[in-house]
Amino acid sequence: MKIAFDEIRANKFKSWLLIVIFAVLIGALGAAAGFFYGSLYFGFIFAVIVALIYALIMFKSGDKMILKMSGARPVTKQEFPHLYHTVEGLAVAAGIPTPKAYVIEDSALNAFATGRDPKNASITVTTGLLKVMNRQELEGVIAHEMSHIKNFDIRFMMLTVVLVGIITLLSQFLLRSFLWGGRGRSKNSGQLAIVFIAAGLILAILSPIIGEMVKLAISRKREYMADASGAVLTRYPPGLASALKKISKDPDPLVDKANQATAHLFISTPFRKSKGFLTGLFMTHPPIEERIRRLEAM
Repeated sequence: MKIAFDEIRANKFKSWLLIVIFAVLIGALGAAAGFFYGSLYFGFIFAVIVALIYALIMFKSGDKMILKMSGARPVTKQEFPHLYHTVEGLAVAAGIPTPKAYVIEDSALNAFATGRDPKNASITVTTGLLKVMNRQELEGVIAHEMSHIKNFDIRFMMLTVVLVGIITLLSQFLLRSFLWGGRGRSKNSGQLAIVFIAAGLILAILSPIIGEMVKLAISRKREYMADASGAVLTRYPPGLASALKKISKDPDPLVDKANQATAHLFISTPFRKSKGFLTGLFMTHPPIEERIRRLEAM
């Protein structure tokens, strides 16, 4: 229990820390754009205001947009009674409000949780997963997603998605200003101006890459914790381990409506497997074999 409370407290602290870090990047990008167009302070203030508006809209409606993009539809007790009761029962065991349950019509074996907090959360599974998993395996998967909700991972990851999106938009605007805005409309000139423009260009190129790497590194760590918390919730680690083994052997893991913005939410990568240094660097999930090994060692 203490571990769960520590994790929730740590996630809330990290959420605020993440906001501060990304706010600095957003402010720096805005200032660079403002300097290019003649007013450093105006650019900074404009970027912060736009970021706040965008963040509020996405934070309030982001989960609904994710469900719509994924082609998820609500679950009824009559259509999927076992899934419905599993979500209900594990929510009671976890001591949180019952999340809404959704399904995606897809043969891939996968699932994800989303929302702002435990009161506004949902769990989505593919129909392919429902067909393949036995009772204990399905409970393991749902417990994993339930842990993301209870530990406030869903809020933390929603924030990272929103903030990385803002950074990317501002970076693209700044790059286009440099590339197609002529020599710049800044009234400043001389070596200092050249230094600021060069720094802004570097920042515009590196910011979205850094932001994406931060997001993915956080996502990988969250998966290990959700595996452990889910195993504690069901008191049966082999259930989730067995589910992950089946998922790892899925001949067609591609979830048709998944994309780079939502990939980190799934219990396993929703894309086809590929290898390489860059692939490993930008992985949304830790190696599934290592996750299984840790569960089997519990």
